[in-house]
Amino acid sequence: MTKQITQRELRNNSGDFMRQLDQGESFVVTRNGVPVGELSPLRRHRLVSAEAAVAAFRGAPRVEFDQFRADLDRVAGQEIAPRG
Repeated sequence: MTKQITQRELRNNSGDFMRQLDQGESFVVTRNGVPVGELSPLRRHRLVSAEAAVAAFRGAPRVEFDQFRADLDRVAGQEIAPRG
């Protein structure tokens, strides 16, 4: 459940609310008891290191280019007309 906070609480305790946002908390900000906005954490892109990516795909089967191209052509043709 999203926690409601007042505009005054946000102004007076912004540092505390920023820390809670960092921890994944979300808030609805109210003014005179009326909701006026939402604060929610941004979904950060997670960077995967090259070493981790290589390790993750190390055991994957090799890609045969000709077969891959044929599979793509079978599924996604180059026709201009929409498919039904």
